[in-house]
Amino acid sequence: MPHNSPTPPLVRTRRGRRTLEFVPGDIQSEMLLARPDALVLAYLRAMMGFVLFAPSPVRIVMVGLGGGSLAKFCHRHFPDAHITVIELRADVIALRDAFHVPPDSARFAVVQADAADWLAAHPGSADVLLVDGFDARGLPPRLADTPFYTDCRHALRPGGVLVANVFTYDPRYPDVMDALDTVFAGHTCWFDKVAGNNRIVYALNAPADAVLRRMTALRRRRGIGLGLLNRLAIRAILAWIASRSVLALPHLRATRSRL
Repeated sequence: MPHNSPTPPLVRTRRGRRTLEFVPGDIQSEMLLARPDALVLAYLRAMMGFVLFAPSPVRIVMVGLGGGSLAKFCHRHFPDAHITVIELRADVIALRDAFHVPPDSARFAVVQADAADWLAAHPGSADVLLVDGFDARGLPPRLADTPFYTDCRHALRPGGVLVANVFTYDPRYPDVMDALDTVFAGHTCWFDKVAGNNRIVYALNAPADAVLRRMTALRRRRGIGLGLLNRLAIRAILAWIASRSVLALPHLRATRSRL
């Protein structure tokens, strides 16, 4: 979601889809009215690749609400996880009902705050941290420098994973990638050619040996190696997430949620 933008959000509904736009025609979030929990945009589907490294997160923190696509998907398919969404703009939060974002509850909360300040004040608060905050010029300076990514790492529990949406056309792209690689001691990787101009970076905090081997293999090949196969791999990951949440027994979910 854009930060510090004076442009009010625009909601359009047409042909069974609802979109959130800050510049007319520039879609920031998209929802299928018949399937409001589905991930329509490719870059959001790629962000769910974090399950390769953290398949059963207990605490998920998200930077940026937008139309709530990630929040809704995770709320549905990770019933044991507590989800906190950090959103700067009140006018975006005000649209949560229009985009079927769940109400706040014991396991779900939308917090109006500056993400940089919130993360700095909440070390060790997340198993998974999904960062998807931007403004009309790209990544805001406060969400694209070494101090911010350092706070992100501190906000992660041991073995946690940061998922960062980075724009390859941003002039600061090389600096952002260098900062991520430096802060996370080289424990970064991504799938090539799965999200257009968006690069979805997974950065791991103190991964276990088995997870580190998985990350190293993905880093070496940048996924399976071909864009089409990588996109199919992401689709397979989403199908696995959905099947797991459907098949999970309610009494097992209740037991795990108390741990």
